[in-house]
Amino acid sequence: MRLFVLTICLVFSALIIVKSDAGKEVIFTENAPKPIGPYSQAILANNTLYISGQIAINPQSGSMDNSDIEKETEQVMANLQAVLNKAGLDFSNVVKTTIYLKEISDFQKVNSIYSKYFKSSPPARETVQVSKLPKEANIEISMIAVKM
Repeated sequence: MRLFVLTICLVFSALIIVKSDAGKEVIFTENAPKPIGPYSQAILANNTLYISGQIAINPQSGSMDNSDIEKETEQVMANLQAVLNKAGLDFSNVVKTTIYLKEISDFQKVNSIYSKYFKSSPPARETVQVSKLPKEANIEISMIAVKM
C-alpha cells in the first residue's frame, strides 16, 4: 500500500512539473547579451513576453561602454529590440517597462532616447533610482510585451 501511495504521489508530482512548464518558452538570441546569472533573456508564457533587465553590454564584444548615458541607453534599447525580434515582436507590442537609473538626474537624457522607440501609445512605465546596477551600469530596462 505504501508503495502504491508513493507511486501515485510521484506520478502526480511529475504531472504538476510538466503542467507548470506548459506554454512557457525560453527566448534566447545571440544578438543580445548572454545572461550573466541564472536567468533567461526572456520567457514567453502564452502570449506574454517577459524580458529580463538589459544593461548596455554589446553582444558582439561582450564589453560595455558606460561613459555616456545616451550611448548606454541606445545599447540597452538595441538589446531589448533583439530579444523582442527573436520572439517575433517589436516595440509596438510592449505594454510595460521598468527603468532603473543609477542617477535620476539622467531622466531627461534617457527619455530623449527611449521616446524614439515609442512614437505612439507608449507603454506603462516606472523609473526608479537605484544605488548600484550589475557591472557598474548606469541604466537597466526590463519589459513586458504581448502578442496581439
